[in-house]
Amino acid sequence: MRMSELARATGIPVATVKYYLREGLLPAGTPVSATSALYEDTHVERLRLIRALIEGAGLSIAQVRRVTQTLDDPPDTWHDMLGTAQGVLCGPPDENLETASADALLGRLGWAVSECSPARADLARALARLEDGGICVSKQDLDGYAAAAEAVAVIDVAALPTDTPEAALRRAIVGTALLDNVLTALRRLAQEDVSARTFAARQTSDGATRATTASSATTAPGDQATRSHS
Repeated sequence: MRMSELARATGIPVATVKYYLREGLLPAGTPVSATSALYEDTHVERLRLIRALIEGAGLSIAQVRRVTQTLDDPPDTWHDMLGTAQGVLCGPPDENLETASADALLGRLGWAVSECSPARADLARALARLEDGGICVSKQDLDGYAAAAEAVAVIDVAALPTDTPEAALRRAIVGTALLDNVLTALRRLAQEDVSARTFAARQTSDGATRATTASSATTAPGDQATRSHS
C-alpha cells in the first residue's frame, strides 16, 4: 500500500507518518520511485503500536524509539523483553540514589530482582518520599503491599502474549501504563468500601452504647424517686 493508504488504514495523518519515518520509529517502505514507497501490514501494526505508546501510555518520542529499537533487535528471552518494557516506564537511573531501604525490603521478600533493575530505583525513590512526607509504614504493612503486588504480577505475566515481540511489548508497556490507572482506581474504591463497612459498624456500636447510656440516665431519677417514696 502507498503512504496515503497506510495513513487511512491507521487513522494517522500522512505528515505524522512521515515524521515517524524521519525519527526512525517506523521502518522505511520498499521504494518504487524516487518519491514513493510501498508499505506492508507490518507497518500498520507498527504505527498502531506507536500511537498506543504515545497516546495511550503517554510516552515521549525518545521512549518510543527505545521500544522500536528493541523490536528491530529483540532480546533473546521474553524476560529480557519485559525488562525493556520496565526500563522504558521507570524513572531515570541515579548512581547517587540511596537504595538501602529498598534493598532491605527486597532482601526480606526474597524476590529474584536484578541489582540494576530500574524499578528498584523507583522503589527507593518512593520509599524516600514516604519518609520525607512523614508517613511511617511498618514492615508488616510493606510486606502486605508486596504480597498484593506479587498477586497482580502473576496475572500480568500470565497475560503477556508470546506470539510476537510487538504483541509482548504492547501488552507490557501500554497494558502496564493503562492498568496502573485501573489499579489506583480500584484501590481507592476498595478503601471507600472497607471504610464504609468498618466505620459504619463502629458507629452502630457507638450509637448503641450511647443509647444505653442515655436510657440509664433517663430512668435513674425515676427509679430513685420510686425508691424514696417506698
